[in-house]
Amino acid sequence: MDHIEAAKLALRDQLVTARGRLPVAEIATRARSVAEHLSAAPEVRRAATVAAYVSVGREPGTGVLLDALAAAGKRVILPLLQPDNDLDWAAYAGADSLAPAGRGLLEPVGRPLGPEAIATADAVIVPGLAVDGTGLRLGRGGGSYDRALGRVPVGTFTCVVLNDEEVVASVPAAAHDRRVTAAVTPERLVRF
Repeated sequence: MDHIEAAKLALRDQLVTARGRLPVAEIATRARSVAEHLSAAPEVRRAATVAAYVSVGREPGTGVLLDALAAAGKRVILPLLQPDNDLDWAAYAGADSLAPAGRGLLEPVGRPLGPEAIATADAVIVPGLAVDGTGLRLGRGGGSYDRALGRVPVGTFTCVVLNDEEVVASVPAAAHDRRVTAAVTPERLVRF
């Protein structure tokens, strides 16, 4: 393992441990704040299609956001994790349209739209564990979102959902790591 991967692994472990200490009620409160910040963002308000994801476990919650986007008349597409860790996409049709999938994920049961469907989104909301001031995002390590972000047209609003303390000074990065244009936390929306 090279030094970049070792540094990523150590940082991931630290951040996942900190998330594990958050009370479930706090995660729910923070999810409402994140939904408010993103719903107020001009890039999201103007968007016809938003690519997002279903949070699981101790990730910052996205359920409130997904429902707010759908209520605002947005077309919401969610990822379908493929066996090679790439992401396909399907339309969100409400919480009842989600089914358990591998790795503890919830995925939409609709027709797959293809990996390129993310390129049709006007705004892209992604998970992560950390981001630095240049928009470098640290994910879980599977490379799924780095591949997906590679299909997003330059200039598209791409935002990682985090807790406040996960906006850090620097993130270890490899050549394949993709930047995002913003981060949202319960306290603020930061643009890079």
